[in-house]
Amino acid sequence: MSDNDHEQRDPITVTVTTTTDRPVLDEERADLLAALAAVRKAITDATRGLSDEQAAARPTVSALCLGGLVKHVTAVEDNWLRFVTDGPSAMRYDLPDGVTWADLLAGTAREIPQWAADHGNSFVMQPGETLAGIVARYEEVAARTDEIVAAVPDLSATWPLPEAPWHEPGGVYSVRRVLTHVIAETAQHAGHADILRETLDGHTAT
Repeated sequence: MSDNDHEQRDPITVTVTTTTDRPVLDEERADLLAALAAVRKAITDATRGLSDEQAAARPTVSALCLGGLVKHVTAVEDNWLRFVTDGPSAMRYDLPDGVTWADLLAGTAREIPQWAADHGNSFVMQPGETLAGIVARYEEVAARTDEIVAAVPDLSATWPLPEAPWHEPGGVYSVRRVLTHVIAETAQHAGHADILRETLDGHTAT
C-alpha cells in the first residue's frame, strides 16, 4: 500500500525487544533512522557545554530556548511514535465543553485543554528541570523509536489521523510518513537551535 492509499489497515502490532540482539534493518529503515539520528544530533550538539541557565535563556526576540527545543522535539517524536503503535487514540485533541476550535486558535478560549497546555510547556524549561535530564529523556525516546521502527512489520501500515484543524479530514499516515514528518520537524528545530546557540555565545552546532 502506498502512503496515499486511504484504506485503513488492521491495528499495527509491534513487538519491541530490549535485548542487545537487534534485528538487521533493511535499507529503507536504516536510511530513515540515520536521517533522524543526524537531525537529533544537530539539536543536542547545539546544547553542548551549556549551563542550565544558558539552556533556559531566550537570546533572540522569539520565546524559544535551547532546553525547550529539546523538550519539544522529544514530545513530538514520542507522540508520533505512540501513534505508530496505538493509533489516533494516542494523539487526541479533545476540547472542553463550550470551547470551539475558533476560540482556541484565536486565544479567546475560556479554558485551555491539557494537551494544549502541555504543548506550550514543551517549549519551556520548568523550575527544577535540568539540561542533562532533558537530553537524557530525549535519548530514551530516541532508543524507543529505533526499537519500534526495527520491529514494525510494514512501513506502509496506516492509521487515520486524529481530528484537528491542522490535519486533512479523513487523512491517514503510514509509519513511513510519520518518520519523514518527525525528521522534517526535528530538522526545522535544529536550525532554530543553531541560531539560538550562535546568538547566545557565538558557537554553532556545526
